[in-house]
Amino acid sequence: MITLYLLCLLLSLSRSVAGHASLWHPSMWGFNVTQQTFPYDNRPVAPLMAMNFSQWWFHGHLAYPPHPTDIFALPAGQRATAEIACNKGATSYFASSEGGDVRAGNDVCPGSPTSEYHTTGLSDVKGCGLAIAYKSDVASVQPADFTVFSVNQTCVWTRFTEFAVPARMPPCPDGKCTCAFFWIHSQDSGGEQNYMNGFQCNITGATSTVALAKPQVPRRCGADPANKKPAAVPGNCTYGAKQPFYWFQLEQNNMFEGTYAPPFYTDLYNFKDGAQDDIFADSYASMPVPGPNQTVLPVLAVPPPPGSSSASAGGSATSVSGGTTTSSATTASHTTHTTATTSSSASTSTHTQNSPSPSQRTCSRSSNSGASAFSRRSRNAFSRRSLNAFSRRSTLSRRIASSGRNASSGQPDSEPESPPSLAGRILAMTRHSRALDVRRRGSLWRPL
Repeated sequence: MITLYLLCLLLSLSRSVAGHASLWHPSMWGFNVTQQTFPYDNRPVAPLMAMNFSQWWFHGHLAYPPHPTDIFALPAGQRATAEIACNKGATSYFASSEGGDVRAGNDVCPGSPTSEYHTTGLSDVKGCGLAIAYKSDVASVQPADFTVFSVNQTCVWTRFTEFAVPARMPPCPDGKCTCAFFWIHSQDSGGEQNYMNGFQCNITGATSTVALAKPQVPRRCGADPANKKPAAVPGNCTYGAKQPFYWFQLEQNNMFEGTYAPPFYTDLYNFKDGAQDDIFADSYASMPVPGPNQTVLPVLAVPPPPGSSSASAGGSATSVSGGTTTSSATTASHTTHTTATTSSSASTSTHTQNSPSPSQRTCSRSSNSGASAFSRRSRNAFSRRSLNAFSRRSTLSRRIASSGRNASSGQPDSEPESPPSLAGRILAMTRHSRALDVRRRGSLWRPL
């Protein structure tokens, strides 16, 4: 009888160690959920598929929150190390595990083959990602709020897995954000399974206040030989901030790929390995609408150095406060583009007209006041065909020259100049006539 009991116990422990994987940290929802907590196996390592929203969202663990002070630190511009394993006992947190300490160095599933975490080898891993929502209240977080900020393309492969954090990540509201671990494994080693584990997080050492752009749905655009698409289609990619994959559930999917073509956190969906450095509101100067026939690619803006609160060439100074995003235009033109909805907002331009300087206003008044009376008395004594026509040509020339100077300097056109005085017109005609031959000079002055 005792032998049978020990055999059952060993079998139970081996099953708890083998199969599937998740991120483990005290900051996560469901950190202490066991195989007996739910009527079904809903441990953090259990795969998610064909579930309703309340079951798969945060793994159905929202009723099992972490302690408010348990927060996963994400240092801006550095790497954060997470522990991924098939069982809590294989991690540094084995003390609260059902089976005790079963650690084996960097092994994800001690004593089990790699097929237990759904891969045939290192060449078959498909990456995982960390996503963040700039909201401290998990109840207000929605699927579209998450932005993938870091990807490790060789995940799941080692227990200690590094995630590079973008240097320009802004601080979290109230010192706390909501993060999540996402993973979809290769189709070669299992079914249509998703993995999601939510956890409390905080950006440490933040030096920028530029907010993240609104995340868009990723698009399949990389080389895909398995589906007879050997060449990548860069114009079909989603660039910038991207949502995680929500796939093969009963509700609220954003991915609709088939059983044998799951989405991965790799170049196949334009998820580059490491920090996702182009996810900010000012990351791109232009963003064409993606599509299979799009040949124009987005243009990256030059971001300001870390520590600057102003936006870059995109022209938007954006900040995060209390979980909300505010933006103010700082240049003459600012354009916002969205790729998932394949729409782009119109550019808005603001022009400020320069007023004349005090010296210009003084000169204008002095030149006009002395000659105004004489001009009214003598206007009919001169020919419109010569004096006024020449005056109009001179004024137009000055305006063209002025516009050229303003255009080259990037300044708006100045206010129209006041008409020249009578004395000024005669002086201008005299200067012009000196450059003419005798016959043309006579024709110029004959009407006078």
